[in-house]
Amino acid sequence: MTVEPRRRGASLRWNRLGQAGLSALVGLGVVCLLWGAAFVPAQAQPAPIQLKIVGGLAGVAQFDRYEVPFWLERVPRLTGGRVQAEIAAFDRSGIRGNEFIHLMRVGVVPFGTLILTVAGADEPELTASDLAALNPDMAHLRRNVEAFRPVLTRILRQNHHLEVLAVYAYPAQVLFCTRPFTGLGDIVGRRVRTSSATQADLMEAVGAIPVVIPFADIVSSIRRGAVECAVTGTLSGNSIGLHEVTSHVHAMALSWGVSVFAAHGASWAALPDEVRTQISTGLAALEAEIWTAAEQDTLQGLRCNAGQADCVAGQRGRMRIVPVSAVDEEIRRRLVRQTVLPRWLERCGDECARTWNETLGISTGIEAGVPAR
Repeated sequence: MTVEPRRRGASLRWNRLGQAGLSALVGLGVVCLLWGAAFVPAQAQPAPIQLKIVGGLAGVAQFDRYEVPFWLERVPRLTGGRVQAEIAAFDRSGIRGNEFIHLMRVGVVPFGTLILTVAGADEPELTASDLAALNPDMAHLRRNVEAFRPVLTRILRQNHHLEVLAVYAYPAQVLFCTRPFTGLGDIVGRRVRTSSATQADLMEAVGAIPVVIPFADIVSSIRRGAVECAVTGTLSGNSIGLHEVTSHVHAMALSWGVSVFAAHGASWAALPDEVRTQISTGLAALEAEIWTAAEQDTLQGLRCNAGQADCVAGQRGRMRIVPVSAVDEEIRRRLVRQTVLPRWLERCGDECARTWNETLGISTGIEAGVPAR
């Protein structure tokens, strides 16, 4: 508002007062500015990026010892506190197995550990590197997964908009039974828990009766007599108490349980470049740790189930380890060529045969028949 002076004297007095007041106000403003500058709080830090992760199976070493500490402790350190994460086990997330890859594709699950035998129900090609009886030891598994990894990456990116960030392996999955047996040729007629179509193919080929049962239900299924044998991990089986309800365990690796840690493409791209680099670096180290542990835990699982003195990773049982015989090895090789691979190709198609021959056919020396075009 402007005040209009009524007399000239008043005008002069106003001008003098105004000038003095203006000088005083300017001085006061400078003091206030300096005072305020001394007490301006530091710029508020942005809120941490919150990630929700679905991990692997609950109650086993991969999830408890590796995935949980990585996301809850190591990722915040790697990113200087910029990223905080929550993680839930796949089988305790409330998500059904046949829904998981679809929920990841649309971003409902932005980050998750995808168990390939579960995803393989919809896309059999994903399971190629871990077909039943294909990898009798860790050396075979490493070579075959490495050969097939580019195909995994391509399929999940093109078909499901997912970025593969790591590939994990569980300890070897072997055969546990409630009654004595001497090898693969000695389980004719027995009902056997399996977790994938390719394991079912193998069990049918040796004369057993495959029954698909979730991991969490194995022990209860054996207790009530639904099955008398189960194919599962040596140490993970020990962790759920299989050594208390079965008596014999075979030393041959029938499968390994390969899984992929993947991110919904748009969710991954939305993270800052530096954060993506930090998480990728951390996941590469985590992958190496999990693979090393899978090999060590395979041996620990057998030792613990048998109650050996060098058991340090599980509960000591009193099981008998059934050694791998030359007959078992001959059966394994024959069934991969004659049953497991052909049945997988029936589900997967001609293009899978071509992909196999370009990748796993080279690493395994087993060629898949491809119909003429």
